[in-house]
Amino acid sequence: MTQNTEWMLLLVQIPSEPSRHRVAVWRQLRRTGAVPVASGLWALPESPVFGPGLDRAEELCRAGDGTLAIFDARARDEQSEAVIRQVFTTARIDEWSEFTADCGKFDEEIAREIAKRKFTFAELEEEEQSLDRLRRWFRDLKKRDVLELPEAVVAEDRLRSCAAALDDYAERVYQAVHATGQTIGQTKGQTNETWSDAIGIDPEEPTR
Repeated sequence: MTQNTEWMLLLVQIPSEPSRHRVAVWRQLRRTGAVPVASGLWALPESPVFGPGLDRAEELCRAGDGTLAIFDARARDEQSEAVIRQVFTTARIDEWSEFTADCGKFDEEIAREIAKRKFTFAELEEEEQSLDRLRRWFRDLKKRDVLELPEAVVAEDRLRSCAAALDDYAERVYQAVHATGQTIGQTKGQTNETWSDAIGIDPEEPTR
């Protein structure tokens, strides 16, 4: 997105009590990607991608007997544009930094399991779930990345690295279980089914 961005200003007015309504609206606006610029005033770049999130925020405001007014705005000069852009950019960079930090934790976890030679089907499933969570998180962040920040490219590379690490770990798990003839029951409390049977691999075929 280029300079002189069209912005949306969101004016939130909602009774202070009960506080759960204010908290629900605050959480929804954060989840949508909006950033606070003053008390009760939030900002977002103009983009249809934010529409569903804003619709939900408006519903939550009405549920709390409040209102959400949305105004289209354009900065009068570059200095004014820089102020609001910096607020939004900082919020997105913080999110990408948190994401890449979690990618690092994922890589470290895989490395620990390899060092301990903990090659079990149960552990592999846990790591797959962790990677799925990172993928969902990345998709959510990417939707809000309308300024196309370089941090998003770094984050995507880190996610690919996590996927490669999991592929390597999965191969090690297969080799270890295949070599010992370990059953699913030995790792997951089941019986009479090998790990290769469970995932549809013919044990007579060579691995990748």
